[in-house]
Amino acid sequence: MQKLSYLNCDGNTAWDIYLKQIERVAPYLDSYSQWLDTLRHPKRILIVDIPLEMDDGTIRHFEGYRVQHNMSRGPGKGGVRFHPDVDLNEVMALSAWMTVKSAALNLPFGGAKGGIRVNPSELSERELERLTRRYTSEISVIIGPQQDIPAPDVGTNEKIMAWIMDTYSMNAGSTVTGVVTGKPIHLGGSLGRVKATGRGVYITGLEAAKRLGIPIKNARVAIQGFGNVGREAALLFFHAGAVITAIQDHSGTIFNEEGIDIDSLYRWQQEKGSISGFDGAISTNDEQFWLTECDILIPAALEKQITPERAANLSCRLILEGANGPTYPEADDVLKRREITVVPDVICNAGGVTVSYFEWVQDIASYFWSEDEINNRLDRIMRDALTSIWDKSIEKYCSLRTAAYIISCERILNARKERGIFPG
Repeated sequence: MQKLSYLNCDGNTAWDIYLKQIERVAPYLDSYSQWLDTLRHPKRILIVDIPLEMDDGTIRHFEGYRVQHNMSRGPGKGGVRFHPDVDLNEVMALSAWMTVKSAALNLPFGGAKGGIRVNPSELSERELERLTRRYTSEISVIIGPQQDIPAPDVGTNEKIMAWIMDTYSMNAGSTVTGVVTGKPIHLGGSLGRVKATGRGVYITGLEAAKRLGIPIKNARVAIQGFGNVGREAALLFFHAGAVITAIQDHSGTIFNEEGIDIDSLYRWQQEKGSISGFDGAISTNDEQFWLTECDILIPAALEKQITPERAANLSCRLILEGANGPTYPEADDVLKRREITVVPDVICNAGGVTVSYFEWVQDIASYFWSEDEINNRLDRIMRDALTSIWDKSIEKYCSLRTAAYIISCERILNARKERGIFPG
């Protein structure tokens, strides 16, 4: 396999991790394996320079990306990330995982992702708006409701989606609500979208725990990340009777053997901006988080968190990947030997893209559903997807991750095969 020549890969980038995951599924694909190179090459990569006039009159330049990995099954779908560590390798991997995720849920989307290498907290709101609008104008040639549909990700939110929608709409000459998802409700956003990813983690967690014989009531849970995903999962598990003993975010790690009151922690975070100093738990060393005794571990922060060394010391029975790509392939091997079940990111955190699909459908139809309808549809799709993947893992004697990739790759490569190659 030839690596893309312009990438500086060291074997442990997010893109390398994705490629290793693809290699692991190849032996299970039979006749589809001849098409597997399709998934090793992004369809389209756009790198843009974004000049920005700062409030003080100086000019700065930022680098932005939009990668469309595969669109054999429908328009690209994936978030836009504003973060100082954003690079092409990361965006490529995230777009590829979106391809697999959409197919695993059988959504009519391909995979895409975007980002700007910037620390949004260092910009004023006016600077952030100008940055977003210029980025949108630069990538507008490849996005659209039937081409590629951005959404919020790390460092972005519904306000930024509104700016993207407005900028695209001004160039189109009409209001195009379906160009992004994760918008404000009054601009065509969907009820239930903000909480959807965390809810998906919870729903798949309930189903996996039931199959493993882990009662949720009094189950001990540790969560890395207390943003939209980790916080919502924490609230749902907490109110279901689980005991949340450890939580880690960018500010540090907190622990309470008797359980953390998640309602109180949420109010604290809203007031203070982080979990640091919360008086309902003690602070502990960040690395100690990975040694916490628990039944369920939920990594819901960034990629590349569970290394082989950490995997060897985990005490949990079940891992729910709320983040994208949190586990190294070599760590997967360790977890498999230790009989620790991993519900992979491509199914576990797919609640967000599922409700994004609902939002897109509602925008096209100009007919909107209640939050109960959204949640019921989401729960059913997530349960059905997990059941299919669980059954496939038993049939093929493989991990849930490999099973998810088998199902996804078969769907994607079948679409590629049936569509053929133009020109013939």
